[in-house]
Amino acid sequence: MSAVLDELFTLRDWLRYAITRFEDAEIFYGHGTENAYDEAAWLLLGALKLPHGRLEGFLDARLTTPERQRIANLISQRITKRIPTAYLLQEAWLGDLRFYVDERVIVPRSYFAELLADTLQAWIPDTVTDVLDLCTGSGCLAIVLAHHFPDANVDAIDLSPDALAVAERNVHAYALEGQIELIESDLFDEVPERRYQLIISNPPYVTTAAMEALPPEFRREPVLALAAGDDGLDVVRQILAQADDHLTDDGIIAVEVGHNRDLVEAAFPDLPMTWLDTEHAEGKVFLVQAGDLERR
Repeated sequence: MSAVLDELFTLRDWLRYAITRFEDAEIFYGHGTENAYDEAAWLLLGALKLPHGRLEGFLDARLTTPERQRIANLISQRITKRIPTAYLLQEAWLGDLRFYVDERVIVPRSYFAELLADTLQAWIPDTVTDVLDLCTGSGCLAIVLAHHFPDANVDAIDLSPDALAVAERNVHAYALEGQIELIESDLFDEVPERRYQLIISNPPYVTTAAMEALPPEFRREPVLALAAGDDGLDVVRQILAQADDHLTDDGIIAVEVGHNRDLVEAAFPDLPMTWLDTEHAEGKVFLVQAGDLERR
């Protein structure tokens, strides 16, 4: 490692080095990036506290010895321990919003931030006073909801007190304590009387087979937030069984299920649902209206 420190001086040097090391090690991406270049750029910028996504302007900057030592250590941990960059830096991004994360929560990578800015708008009731982020984890989607509906009350529910401790930190960072209520609950158990115009949920949905095949990076995440039975729908079934009691007459619920569209359609053949597409993905989130849940 000392030889490397003596040979690499600029950010450009370290970018090239990190990309090569990542490619050689065949690390797994998917926690905010999809390739070695983006992963290396994120790690370097985060380690040096430089603006997110602004690498080009700093490429020829020479790094101090402590900075080079820190970067070398992070690259080593990313490769040898397969720790996701989000956990190494304790940060994750949804659009322009930055969130604190650690291994008590999964790394945010939901499609809802994009959907709320576009496709979902056509389905949302004209007046929104109460919204719910079910299985909130780090609280990132609750914060996105608060930004989209500044006059609405936002409930954020999770079963894990550890996850809610992370969510509390993020809510405080955005000074949203007066708008977002964090609730420890097994789905709707602690909000029996509350109804919402909009419920969104990114619940556990990984099948048993997929859990067994997860790469090391994803095994760093809490099993509670991932595993959901043989077909990945254990939690989704519970949500849909109870959702009608917690939606207003004109309310909607949208649920993210990843690659499980075929499994969802097979499990709920008589439930009218609309699949919502984003610029980057198709068929990962389904939407159901309150009236259709009531008629099940």
